[in-house]
Amino acid sequence: MSRRRAAQRREVLPDPKFGDLILTRFMNSMMFSGKKSVAEGIVYGAFDIIQKKTGQEALKIFHGALDNVRPALEVRSRRVGGATYQVPVEVRQDRSQALAIRWIIASARSRTEHTMTDRLSAEILDAANNRGSAVKKREDTHRMAEANRAFSHYRW
Repeated sequence: MSRRRAAQRREVLPDPKFGDLILTRFMNSMMFSGKKSVAEGIVYGAFDIIQKKTGQEALKIFHGALDNVRPALEVRSRRVGGATYQVPVEVRQDRSQALAIRWIIASARSRTEHTMTDRLSAEILDAANNRGSAVKKREDTHRMAEANRAFSHYRW
């Protein structure tokens, strides 16, 4: 982290199919080695599967899944007098979105379906229905913050 000034935030362009900025961020997190067209193919393929399975608009389900995975609290390590405390703090809006995107992608990659398109569509559907490993990760984070509520006076 730079000591001189805060890093400039790069603006991303909306994705070509839906015109959504959050979906572009999702695809950028999804991609490996700069292969954006591959990431787009995976995400759009997953959206097609979601559309077929539910009959609802896939973008709405995606945003619902992101909202279900977003954490409100997290714990940060804080050193006070030789001891390290896990202090619960509220999560900023942009960080909670980034964490939700990261958790959905990580849990989709760890699933056992054959193709990444199937894995991603299944994980988004699970997250939209408040189950799956990404939602479990958010609940674990909230549970840890709740358990360490006694140290909240160390917040800075």
